[in-house]
Amino acid sequence: MPRLSSQTYGSGDQSWLGSAHGIGNARTETIDISTFTAGTHYPNGYIPSGTPVALVGGVLVPYTVAEGTTTGAGVLAGFVLFDQPVVGTGDFAAPILDHGRVVVSKVPYASFAAPVAAAKSANTQFVYVA
Repeated sequence: MPRLSSQTYGSGDQSWLGSAHGIGNARTETIDISTFTAGTHYPNGYIPSGTPVALVGGVLVPYTVAEGTTTGAGVLAGFVLFDQPVVGTGDFAAPILDHGRVVVSKVPYASFAAPVAAAKSANTQFVYVA
Protein backbone atom coordinates (compact mmCIF):
# COMPACT_ATOMS: atom_id res chain seq x y z
CA MET A 1 0.00 0.00 0.00
CA PRO A 2 1.44 3.43 -0.91
CA ARG A 3 2.19 5.93 1.81
CA LEU A 4 -0.37 8.63 1.15
CA SER A 5 -0.63 11.88 3.03
CA SER A 6 -2.87 14.88 2.89
CA GLN A 7 -1.93 18.47 3.54
CA THR A 8 -4.07 21.58 3.46
CA TYR A 9 -2.66 25.06 3.14
CA GLY A 10 -3.78 28.20 1.41
CA SER A 11 -2.06 30.80 -0.67
CA GLY A 12 -1.29 32.73 2.50
CA ASP A 13 -1.90 36.23 3.75
CA GLN A 14 -1.36 38.35 0.67
CA SER A 15 -2.27 41.66 2.28
CA TRP A 16 1.32 42.73 1.53
CA LEU A 17 0.38 42.99 -2.16
CA GLY A 18 -0.49 46.56 -3.09
CA SER A 19 -2.10 45.49 -6.38
CA ALA A 20 -2.59 42.47 -8.61
CA HIS A 21 0.05 43.77 -11.02
CA GLY A 22 2.88 41.28 -11.54
CA ILE A 23 1.12 38.24 -10.05
CA GLY A 24 0.63 36.59 -13.43
CA ASN A 25 4.28 37.16 -14.28
CA ALA A 26 5.95 35.73 -11.20
CA ARG A 27 9.13 33.86 -12.04
CA THR A 28 10.18 30.49 -10.65
CA GLU A 29 13.38 30.26 -8.62
CA THR A 30 14.86 27.64 -6.29
CA ILE A 31 14.80 28.22 -2.53
CA ASP A 32 17.96 27.07 -0.73
CA ILE A 33 16.22 25.89 2.41
CA SER A 34 19.52 25.36 4.25
CA THR A 35 19.89 29.16 4.45
CA PHE A 36 16.52 29.60 6.17
CA THR A 37 16.00 28.95 9.89
CA ALA A 38 12.92 27.01 11.02
CA GLY A 39 12.18 29.12 14.11
CA THR A 40 12.81 32.41 12.34
CA HIS A 41 11.83 32.08 8.68
CA TYR A 42 9.23 29.30 8.79
CA PRO A 43 8.04 28.74 12.38
CA ASN A 44 4.70 27.31 11.17
CA GLY A 45 6.21 24.84 8.71
CA TYR A 46 6.05 27.11 5.67
CA ILE A 47 7.81 30.17 4.29
CA PRO A 48 5.09 32.84 4.36
CA SER A 49 3.81 34.71 1.34
CA GLY A 50 5.59 38.06 1.17
CA THR A 51 8.95 36.90 2.52
CA PRO A 52 11.70 39.01 0.90
CA VAL A 53 14.48 36.99 -0.73
CA ALA A 54 17.82 37.54 -2.47
CA LEU A 55 19.35 35.54 -5.31
CA VAL A 56 22.85 34.31 -4.40
CA GLY A 57 24.71 31.75 -6.49
CA GLY A 58 21.57 30.96 -8.49
CA VAL A 59 19.39 30.12 -5.46
CA LEU A 60 17.15 32.14 -3.14
CA VAL A 61 18.30 33.00 0.36
CA PRO A 62 16.81 35.28 3.05
CA TYR A 63 17.15 38.96 2.15
CA THR A 64 19.44 41.01 4.40
CA VAL A 65 17.84 44.34 5.28
CA ALA A 66 21.01 46.10 6.49
CA GLU A 67 21.17 49.17 4.23
CA GLY A 68 24.94 49.04 3.83
CA THR A 69 24.78 45.49 2.43
CA THR A 70 24.50 45.92 -1.33
CA THR A 71 25.94 42.59 -2.53
CA GLY A 72 24.77 38.99 -2.27
CA ALA A 73 21.95 38.58 0.25
CA GLY A 74 21.63 42.37 0.48
CA VAL A 75 20.21 42.73 -3.04
CA LEU A 76 16.45 42.16 -3.12
CA ALA A 77 15.37 39.62 -5.76
CA GLY A 78 11.68 39.77 -4.87
CA PHE A 79 9.07 38.31 -2.56
CA VAL A 80 7.75 34.76 -2.16
CA LEU A 81 4.32 34.99 -3.80
CA PHE A 82 2.48 32.17 -1.98
CA ASP A 83 3.07 30.24 1.25
CA GLN A 84 5.70 27.57 0.57
CA PRO A 85 5.51 24.45 2.77
CA VAL A 86 8.89 23.18 3.92
CA VAL A 87 9.13 19.39 3.81
CA GLY A 88 12.48 17.89 4.68
CA THR A 89 15.78 19.54 3.81
CA GLY A 90 15.68 19.57 0.02
CA ASP A 91 15.69 22.76 -2.02
CA PHE A 92 12.47 23.49 -3.92
CA ALA A 93 11.03 25.79 -6.57
CA ALA A 94 8.82 28.73 -5.64
CA PRO A 95 7.09 31.63 -7.43
CA ILE A 96 8.81 34.98 -6.82
CA LEU A 97 7.24 38.38 -7.44
CA ASP A 98 9.85 40.77 -8.81
CA HIS A 99 7.68 43.73 -9.81
CA GLY A 100 4.47 45.36 -8.64
CA ARG A 101 3.22 47.20 -5.55
CA VAL A 102 4.14 46.17 -2.00
CA VAL A 103 2.54 47.33 1.25
CA VAL A 104 5.66 47.62 3.43
CA SER A 105 3.80 47.40 6.76
CA LYS A 106 2.28 44.05 5.75
CA VAL A 107 5.48 42.27 4.69
CA PRO A 108 5.83 39.31 7.13
CA TYR A 109 9.40 40.16 8.03
CA ALA A 110 9.67 42.21 11.21
CA SER A 111 12.59 44.41 10.21
CA PHE A 112 11.74 44.88 6.52
CA ALA A 113 11.91 48.41 5.15
CA ALA A 114 11.73 49.51 1.52
CA PRO A 115 15.30 49.59 0.17
CA VAL A 116 16.72 53.11 -0.13
CA ALA A 117 20.00 52.34 -1.88
CA ALA A 118 19.46 51.77 -5.60
CA ALA A 119 21.93 48.86 -5.52
CA LYS A 120 19.69 46.96 -3.05
CA SER A 121 16.77 46.90 -5.48
CA ALA A 122 18.56 46.92 -8.84
CA ASN A 123 16.97 43.57 -9.85
CA THR A 124 13.36 44.54 -9.06
CA GLN A 125 10.75 47.14 -9.92
CA PHE A 126 8.52 47.81 -6.93
CA VAL A 127 6.39 50.69 -5.82
CA TYR A 128 6.29 50.68 -2.02
CA VAL A 129 3.13 51.95 -0.39
CA ALA A 130 2.28 52.58 3.25
